[in-house]
Amino acid sequence: MKNTTTNTKEKKNVLKTIVTMFKWMGRYWPLLVLSFLILYIVSYVRTLIPLVGQHIIDVILEFSDGGSKLPPFLANFIIGNSKLTQLIYAGLLLLILALFRAVLIFIRRTTSGYFGETVAYKLRNTLYHKLQNADYNFHTHSETGDLIQRCTTDVEAYKRFISDRIIEVGRLILLMSLSIWQMSKLNVDLMWISLMVTPVILFSAVYYFRKVERQFTIIENNEAKMTTHVQENVSGSRVVKAFANEAYEVNKFDGLNREFTDSDFNLIKKMAIFWSVTDFICFIQFMLIAVFGIIYASKGTISLGTYTAFLAFAGNIIWPMRQLGRLVGDFSKATVAVKRLTKIIDNEDEYDDSEPNSTPKVNGIVEFKHVSFKFPDSNEDQLVDVDFLANKGDTIAIIGKTGSGKSTLMNLLVRLLDYQEGDILVDGTSIKDIEKHYLRANVGIILQEPFLFSKTVKENIGIADQDSSSERVESVAKIAQVHDDIVNFEQGYETLVGERGVTLSGGQKQRVAIARMLLKPKPILIFDDSLSAVDTETDIQIRRALNKEWKDSTVFIITHRITTAKEADKIIVLEDGRIKESGTHDELIKRKGLYSNIWNIQSKIDFHVEEDGE
Repeated sequence: MKNTTTNTKEKKNVLKTIVTMFKWMGRYWPLLVLSFLILYIVSYVRTLIPLVGQHIIDVILEFSDGGSKLPPFLANFIIGNSKLTQLIYAGLLLLILALFRAVLIFIRRTTSGYFGETVAYKLRNTLYHKLQNADYNFHTHSETGDLIQRCTTDVEAYKRFISDRIIEVGRLILLMSLSIWQMSKLNVDLMWISLMVTPVILFSAVYYFRKVERQFTIIENNEAKMTTHVQENVSGSRVVKAFANEAYEVNKFDGLNREFTDSDFNLIKKMAIFWSVTDFICFIQFMLIAVFGIIYASKGTISLGTYTAFLAFAGNIIWPMRQLGRLVGDFSKATVAVKRLTKIIDNEDEYDDSEPNSTPKVNGIVEFKHVSFKFPDSNEDQLVDVDFLANKGDTIAIIGKTGSGKSTLMNLLVRLLDYQEGDILVDGTSIKDIEKHYLRANVGIILQEPFLFSKTVKENIGIADQDSSSERVESVAKIAQVHDDIVNFEQGYETLVGERGVTLSGGQKQRVAIARMLLKPKPILIFDDSLSAVDTETDIQIRRALNKEWKDSTVFIITHRITTAKEADKIIVLEDGRIKESGTHDELIKRKGLYSNIWNIQSKIDFHVEEDGE
């Protein structure tokens, strides 16, 4: 009973995958139909060639009186006063048929190639759009290398199948069907003999498909792990070198590479078994046709020309059936690829029709009203009953130990995460009632580890506003205290930043990211520990410049540096997801609580550092 249920489920999954394959073709499916129509003509023309041979042997050379099996309009073409003339016309007919087939094959392959590339182009755009619009949770639970592989290798597997393999399946089916039809007109009994082992080959192909589909899934997963490892280590090469960890990473890659190689070799062994078995079966089939054909020809049941035509038609049946193994393997690979791609395409967009479209004016008044939040895969609350008000132009410092919920708090404000209880208001409007793009466009956020693109420094700063002038770019760079560093580079603002900004120091990356955010004024600014890599003096200069240039913006600063928090209008101390204390620096110092303890500890450390420096 369990096996029956499993088989039914597998059939439904395969059928669903096939439907998905055709659905992704969109409005380009007529090109596939056109390819099949051309393919039908090409296959039919191919079945005429053995009949020309039969006509030459039985009619022109008069080896028997079986008559021509060619269609009348072609048989009438091969008419002449002598055998030589008829042979010349027959050779000319073969040349015309071959040339006609070549032209049609060129048209068919061009059509199917355009079809495959166009569908793949649309699919890649769809995948990229889905990845761009996927929510925060999707990306935090996905591996970059695996996503890259799906958008490249898996798309290529799907494209190759719909543009080539599915046409090839159609070609083989048409060729076999037309060959069987032509054989039935020559001799029905010998036709059935020619099909004796067909069920065995078909059964072998189905069994092979089930085996290799599972193996392809294993291969894809192993390749994804290996790709992810390479991607992470190339991106984090400085970390690997800093810890002299090259040998460990090489050994780890060797293990992943071995798993991938072994899984690939297991597939090769399965393919080798299938090819050898089907090759032997095809040989038996061909031998049966040859033996029974000789017997029939010796008894006069069929002519010599019919016998030679049967051998040609047998090749049109046997060898295409043998190709089913390769096509079944490609189909298995395509189904695995489609299933992996479906997980991206079927993922719900962060922005959909159910999202609000309200775009109220944002001045910068932010209010957290008893907000509680926990991650979907967690049993414990990350934030509990967070409640505070930030007026327009206020600077709010948020401090707390690692894991206290500081970054989560700001992720809720820009709706990267959605809270379960309470509400967050921006100028009196719940952020859940504000269109997400609009909300985020009014909030500037800089992370502790900012992402820089493999572009010039100028392009990285100006990416927030493509129309900004060089003067404007330099102006915000000065506010971010990075202008002097940039002009000291050999190529200044045209200096090419390496992947993820590896050619810049941590402080320079943070300041370039700050300059990028400041390019377009925003009513709400968030610094998520983004001043941690700069010295205290630079930190003060940046904040003073911000207060002067963006004095009307509401600023949230997540920091571990107490001197940074000291100047804020309000300081919020988080502990275990709850607001432990809030108030100004002087107020919190007088309370002798957690903030006062942190202040005393950091003050002593700073004092000792200064004393040692002297």
